[in-house]
Formats: sequence, C-alpha cells, structure tokens
Amino acid sequence: MFPARIRQMTPADVRAVAATLVAADFGDRGSWLAFATGHPACRTLVAEAGGVIVGTGVGTANGPAGWLATIWVAPDRRRQGLGRAITQELLDQLAAAGCGTYVLVATDEGRRLYEAMGFERQASYRILEAPGTSAGPGSEADFAGIDGRVRAFAATDLGPVLQLDRRATGEDRRHVIEPFASPASARVLEVEGEIRGFVIRAPWGGGATIAVDQAAALELLAARRHHSGPSGRVRVGLLDTNVAGLEALAADGYRPVWSAPRLAMGASLDWRPDWIWGQFNHAIG
Repeated sequence: MFPARIRQMTPADVRAVAATLVAADFGDRGSWLAFATGHPACRTLVAEAGGVIVGTGVGTANGPAGWLATIWVAPDRRRQGLGRAITQELLDQLAAAGCGTYVLVATDEGRRLYEAMGFERQASYRILEAPGTSAGPGSEADFAGIDGRVRAFAATDLGPVLQLDRRATGEDRRHVIEPFASPASARVLEVEGEIRGFVIRAPWGGGATIAVDQAAALELLAARRHHSGPSGRVRVGLLDTNVAGLEALAADGYRPVWSAPRLAMGASLDWRPDWIWGQFNHAIG
C-alpha cells in the first residue's frame, strides 16, 4: 500500500475531492470546498496515496477559535494514524493563525479519535426543519413578517451585526459575514433602532442565525417560513442546552432531522450558545 502524503488542497483539487466524498456518502461538499480553497481564513488539506485521494480536512480560523471539519479518511486507510495526522496538521495550522480554542462537530466514526486527542463534548447540535407558510417568495413584503420589523440587510448594519455575532459566538467571523451579508442574502430584525437578530445565507445553502432572545429568533424564523412558501423548507440549528428554544420550535411545527455532538479543546470561549439558531455550516460555525 502506498504511503499517504498530506498536502494543501487547491482549487484544482475540488472537483476530484468532491466526487470522492460523494462516492463515500460523505455528502456534496463541492460548493463549500470551492469557497474554502480560495478563502484566506480556511486551511484545506488533502491526503494522497498513489495518486488516489484517501483523506481530507478543512480548518477555519475565526479569530480566537478554529473550526475543524470535512475530516474524512478512506475506509481502507482508517486506524492507521491518517485521521490523527490530518487533524493534528489542521490544529497546528490553526494555532499558527492565532487560534487558542478548537471546535468541531463529530461524526460517530471520528468522535473516539478526537476525544483521544483532547477534545471534550460541550453540547449537541439539534437540526430541526419545518415547512414554509406563505404563497412563496416575491416582493420584499414576503420577507418582512407581520409587523415589518424583519428587513433586508443594509451596509450600515454591518457593525451592529458583527458586534452581535461576536457576543453570541465568542469568535470573529467578519471574514465570512462581510462577503455574504447583502440585501439579497441577509435579513435583520430591528426593534426600536436596535438590531436584535439576523440571518445570513451562504452560497452552499447554510445560514447563520443569531438572535438575542427566543422572541427575536421566532420572529426571524417566521419571516423565513413566510418567504419560503408551503413547498419550501426552513432548517434551524440549536444546541441542546437551549431547552426552551427547542420546546418553542417543537410547538411551532419544527421536527428533528439530525443531531451531532459539538466537541471543543483549549481555552473557553466567552459566548452565548442560546443566541445561536443556525450555522453557516459546521466548518465555520
């Protein structure tokens, strides 16, 4: 068996890597990898053996916190140290970028390795889904909700959104919020001149949702459902420590579709997990 070589993943690798992950039932990561391989906050790795892709990994530096994701090893290469090597290389590169906290969402296969490397479970993400509620997307009014407090993102909202996001996550996600926040892809909830929450959609389908309380979150989500229409679906992602939020969503017709543990290692973050109602993806948070 050829020894595996770990190197940086480049944009030229994306098509082959994405096809490999789809064939391995790891999901379609093509649009995410196309973004990550060209983004300065991301660290992308691929492992090759004899010209064959046998492993992948991606890390994202969000200021003090580094996220690890898309860590995959071919079945015939598992339990040989390759997954550990990819994970350690990501940790080293994120540390060099200034991160002191490391976060990941673990698969069943990977959790034992990560815990052996020092990661500990913080909570579990609960992904829930509900159908839309209106006739469908169209005018701006479709996204405004009943009282019109949910509106399109404006350039002057960037500062308040970044401040709210930093308080919620304990991280610095300006590098992804700034390019994705636009009137077409982002909405804010403004109450008496204060931004109380926001939704920012990512090109690959994820969406960061931050809200300062349950009422703000439900108002943002109601606007999303209204905009989606009965043929659409709206997904949210909460931590299981937000018990009241999960109960409120269940009462509003949301049903669970997926769950996985959030593991962390390093310095504790100063964050508000109850303010988090959705993620860009589990490689950024």
